[in-house]
Order: sequence, then C-alpha cells, then structure tokens
Amino acid sequence: MKKGKKYVAALEKVDSNKFYTIEEASKLVKETSTVKFDATVDASFNLNVDPKQADQAIRGTLILPHGNGKSVKVLAVTDKVDAAKEAGADYAGGKEILEKIQKENWFDFDVMVATPNMMGEIGKLGRVLGPKGLMPNPKTGTVTMDIAKAVKEIKAGKVEYRVDKEANMHVSFARVSFDAKKIAENLQALVDAVIKARPASVKGTYVKNAVVHTTMGPAIHITFEGR
Repeated sequence: MKKGKKYVAALEKVDSNKFYTIEEASKLVKETSTVKFDATVDASFNLNVDPKQADQAIRGTLILPHGNGKSVKVLAVTDKVDAAKEAGADYAGGKEILEKIQKENWFDFDVMVATPNMMGEIGKLGRVLGPKGLMPNPKTGTVTMDIAKAVKEIKAGKVEYRVDKEANMHVSFARVSFDAKKIAENLQALVDAVIKARPASVKGTYVKNAVVHTTMGPAIHITFEGR
C-alpha cells in the first residue's frame, strides 16, 4: 500500500530505533499528525501478562489531568435521578430508560453508570450491553452508591484501561490540539497507572512495548522507569 506524502514526511521525523522520553514523544506526536481534523492521541502497550489469569487481567480507570478532549455522553440508571442530572448526566432514569434501550435499540450514550439496586434489571440486558462495552462494573467505578461523583469524574476526563486477550492495551488520552505539556502530563498519568497495576506475579520485563501515535500518524516508541 502506497503511503501519502504527508505520512512519509511525518515518518521521516521519527527514528524507529530510538526510545523517546515522554516529553520528547509528546512534542513529536503533535508534529507528526497528518490529518486536518483534531486527531486523538493514543497510547498502546504490550504487556508481559497472561490475561487468562485473574490477577493479570489488568483493568482500571484514571482521571486524566486534562481530560482526553472527548465529549462523553453519560447515562445514569438510578433512583437518584435528580442528583445524577445535577452532576451532569446527559440522561438519567430507572426501569423506563432500560425499556427504551431494549425496545427502541437506543444507544445514544457512551458510558452507563448505575446504583447497585438497579443492577438486577441492567443484568437482563447483559447480552446487549456487554458486547458494546457498556455494562456497568464496580471495578471501573460505574456501579456505585455515589452516582453524582461517578458522573462528575467521567465528565472530568475519567478513562478506562484494560488489556485484551493478546495482552495489548490501547487508550486515547489527548488531542493534537492540546499543548505538548498537557499531552505529556496526561501520558505520564497513564503510564503511572499502568505501572501501578503491575501484578505481583509478573517477573522480569513488564512493559514489552509502548508507543504513542495519532490517528493515521506514525508510532513513536517511548521509554520510562518501571518497564
């Protein structure tokens, strides 16, 4: 497949044999964006873990210092409707809103949060919500008694990270329009979270590969302590 001129020019700026610091990569990722729109900045990790082992199926959340630049629509399924709406939920309701999902195939939201008392009803939609990654989970803070706090955190830039079956992890953590300092601070927060999640059972190298890249931009290898 032939590469475009812009991509080739961007690729020439990146030394594929070099491991860049977080600060260097954050500057370079802005310079190597080849698209006209405000591209997302993503980080991809390949970890030395076995996701089949319960203690190595890494999953968690963090609040990025500057958000990831994405506007997130939040649906709160709760009996605390007023509190959820005051906290910034785009939609809030109880059984009636679950019926809307079931009967109308309605999915005009990005994240679902819920109070524990609603999980019995939500569980009935597991086959629909699960494949779309919309099922609330206590591990990610989307099932909680403090529904207002959950909504506020998501709106403030809370993102989820998790390894897939091949031990890879992909997280969108910024936009090209962010200045390099904000990109670096968000990336550092993400790296810190990944390092902190290291399972005690993992020996030797933990992060086998780590790169940052924009939409359709070249991969930039990064280095950091704790790999």
